[in-house]
Formats: sequence, structure tokens, C-alpha cells
Amino acid sequence: MERMLLVYTTFPDAPTALSVGEALVRARLAACVNVLPDMQSVYAWKGAVERSTEVVAILKSREGLAEALGAALKARHPYDTPIILYLPAAGADPDTAAWILAETTPET
Repeated sequence: MERMLLVYTTFPDAPTALSVGEALVRARLAACVNVLPDMQSVYAWKGAVERSTEVVAILKSREGLAEALGAALKARHPYDTPIILYLPAAGADPDTAAWILAETTPET
């Protein structure tokens, strides 16, 4: 069975994350997108240390869609250089894996 994949990214606000997440779910590139609000970030950017409030989004998908999912995420993302981390899942409950596979398989 294909391995499950989590993709970690951040957005400037929840409405943007939810909008992008919905587009990715509707495109069947992700089965689900969890949006966690009000994260405080400190990061290095263009030679300066910055602070901002962001939201985290965790996308549930499968490894075979990593390239297409990453491209679609970048195309819709408001940041010049969005953080996109691919986190292959070491394992998954069989029912969870079946659901993710079913929701990320193109409809015929």
C-alpha cells in the first residue's frame, strides 16, 4: 500500500489557509487540511529576524501526490517562498489510510 504523507505549511491567516486547503481537497490532492490558528513565528528572512502571527496547515495525502500537491500549493500560496515540508508517515491506521487513498484518487 502506498505510504501516507503529511505536508506542513504556514499561511498568513486562517481564511487564506482554508481557501487554499479547500481548493486542494476539491482537486483530490489532499483528503483533509487541518488549520491551526494563532501561531507565533520567529524566523530569519532576507538578513533580518522577523516575528509574525501565522497559521499552520497540515495536509493529509499520499506520497504519490507529493509533486503535484507541492506544485498546486505553491501556485496558490501568497508567500514568495512558502514553507512546504513533506513528512512521510511511518504508518497509518488501515481505516485512515483507506480513507486518504479513496479521497485522493481521481473520480472516474
